[in-house]
Amino acid sequence: MSEFDPQEAATWAPRHNAALFGHEAAEQALLEAWASGRLPHAWMITGPRGVGKSTLAFRFARFLLKHGPASAADEGPSLFGDAPVLPKSLDVSEEDPVFARVANAGHADLIAVERSWDDKADRFRGDIVVQDVRAVIDRFGKTAAEGGYRVCIVDAADDMNVNAANALLKILEEPPANAVLLLISHAPGSLLPTIRSRCRRLALKPLDDAAMQPTLDRLLPDLDTAERRGLTVLAEGSPGRAVVLASQGGLKLLHGLLDMVSQLPKPDMIKLHAFGDVLARDRSGAGFQLMTELFRWWLARLVRAAAAGRIGGAGWAEIFPGETALAQRLSQWQAPARWAEDWEQFGRLLDRGESVNLDRKQMLLNLFAALGRSAATR
Repeated sequence: MSEFDPQEAATWAPRHNAALFGHEAAEQALLEAWASGRLPHAWMITGPRGVGKSTLAFRFARFLLKHGPASAADEGPSLFGDAPVLPKSLDVSEEDPVFARVANAGHADLIAVERSWDDKADRFRGDIVVQDVRAVIDRFGKTAAEGGYRVCIVDAADDMNVNAANALLKILEEPPANAVLLLISHAPGSLLPTIRSRCRRLALKPLDDAAMQPTLDRLLPDLDTAERRGLTVLAEGSPGRAVVLASQGGLKLLHGLLDMVSQLPKPDMIKLHAFGDVLARDRSGAGFQLMTELFRWWLARLVRAAAAGRIGGAGWAEIFPGETALAQRLSQWQAPARWAEDWEQFGRLLDRGESVNLDRKQMLLNLFAALGRSAATR
């Protein structure tokens, strides 16, 4: 198992990340809109979490800050008869001063709106507040420092509270010249219809396996072949999810969990208690939260694959050796519909435990007791 270096995390942040794979069509749409000379003032970049929405927004922001408005596109041939050369991609070299200034949050014409720090609570706020958006109003009320575009990235627009959303709407209704707003949204349906209607929408989809490979090579270069294969399956086309899983030991956690599931209806209680002790010692609760997320995800994977009759067949990719055999064995215990009922039951069990702040180790033991009862009645 390769080691995860938290200090490398900064290089994965969208403002630092130069590369984006699998979204060529979206990049081309942005490039063509810019080259037309009629660039929409507001874009809503949508899609699942972690697929590259923010990375695309920062790539486009760097591009706009470097090249400015595409006025040359309408000027025709130069004095010598040659047509102006327009960029063919959104790439901005990492050696370019614009790249460095964006990476260091030091470009005067770029403002990124995110959940801000609450000094009183000593933590990040739960949402984007109106003061955060007023900073955009102030910035957009001034002339561009470098005479080109002023760009605002809202990451994520879903995090805005009502007052912040209304303040942003005023900017969208009366945008200043050469100002571009890039709104990131994981759930656009939750936003005000008036905000959605004033943005050109650009939808990103999860990456396919071919695009995931170079992405993981760049973000997680120390992964071995088995880890890369497993994370590709677990991440479901989301590089951001792959990074989180790698940072939290998701593969190892799932492997340990399924190892105990494979022993049902009589799991090794010594291993089970030891596993529970590890989760209980994590005072942040992140490990337990990840365990429950992975358990629900894997059981849903089992239900879907069993219902489609494709465990071990076309469209099935094994996360690690032995997973396919376990899935096949469990699928023979009961019909997919019964497993779906169990999925709901186990989810309620975990949610109920969280709601009453039950000891995490005890919740794990309760979960495996329920699994054992299900296995015993097959």
